[in-house]
Amino acid sequence: MSKQETYLEALDRQGLFEDSAHRTRFKELLDCYSQYPFFNRGLCKCMYLSAWDEEHFAIILGVLTDLALGRERDTEEMRIQGEAMAEEHMGGEYYVYQLSNAFLDNREFELEEGVELSEEFEHIITQALKAEKAIDQVSL
Repeated sequence: MSKQETYLEALDRQGLFEDSAHRTRFKELLDCYSQYPFFNRGLCKCMYLSAWDEEHFAIILGVLTDLALGRERDTEEMRIQGEAMAEEHMGGEYYVYQLSNAFLDNREFELEEGVELSEEFEHIITQALKAEKAIDQVSL
């Protein structure tokens, strides 16, 4: 079984895709970028998170294309862009970018005390943290 199939199966098993479009976008990212030297578990988690909707999918697609064209070997440039994007947003969007950066840094993500999120962003972050666990359990 390929690396892509292993990650897809782990997330499918846990029922972590919101719908078929979410799964398709994630699979497209895996198919296109999992063979590059900058691909790692943290990036895989970001792919899951960004595949949530078309807008974030388009953003990560542009960033990954730039990384691939620049022959990058790690996700440092993506991390820098993620920090800049986080600072441009407020509320739930800010925390989604912070979560993405935590994935890239391979560090635990915790919401600041007293942060109130809409149900939508609370759900996205909760599901992404579940996906993080599923991805971390994959042995390749």
